[in-house]
Amino acid sequence: MVLLSPSAAALRRLILICEEYASAHGLIYNVRKSELMVFQARGRKIEHVPPIKLNDVALLRVSSFKYLGHVVTEDMKDDNDIERERRAMAVRCNMLARRFSRCSTGVKIMLFKTYCQTLYTCNLWVSYTQRALSALRVQYNNSLRMLLGLPRHCSASEMFAHAHTDGFNAVLRKRIASLLRRVRDSPNTILRGLSDKFDCPIVRHWVRAHVHMTGDRLP
Repeated sequence: MVLLSPSAAALRRLILICEEYASAHGLIYNVRKSELMVFQARGRKIEHVPPIKLNDVALLRVSSFKYLGHVVTEDMKDDNDIERERRAMAVRCNMLARRFSRCSTGVKIMLFKTYCQTLYTCNLWVSYTQRALSALRVQYNNSLRMLLGLPRHCSASEMFAHAHTDGFNAVLRKRIASLLRRVRDSPNTILRGLSDKFDCPIVRHWVRAHVHMTGDRLP
């Protein structure tokens, strides 16, 4: 579980509620697996943070942690999570290339779609460098080349067209559109309210990401 709070005092209050609930139900929080992270505002780094304790033990402050497979960092950048996905894709592709080298092209393409097009939590990437995203795109392209035994410098667009499968930008667009649709269809009125506002920062990012990846530009 994750507790989000605007201040140290409010976080202590939330932790107290959790401690009281755990005590009443015979539960114990594992302090060694509990960590503290302080999100940094732009242009401002918070060095001193008063001790935050769980069961009278001060929590270890970290700069990043993995939550449900997604890497969250104190500077709210997504480069680390993009690199996580790039490495995971490389491992999956190498495994597929070794185990299924003798399969037909159709089987290999199906395996690629199943294991290399997930791009886990890519629709949550908001703040990242083009270098990090380009490295993932290169890995994505090379993964299909490796599976199909194609030359390393063959045309990526032609390769995906012949394979009848989506390229990197197409996968990102679909993932972003899917998340936006699910948010707008959510029974949660707060989520629906945010997704219906075009000036909402999250919605504007999703729209800009979609337009940028199709080669058009917003004014």
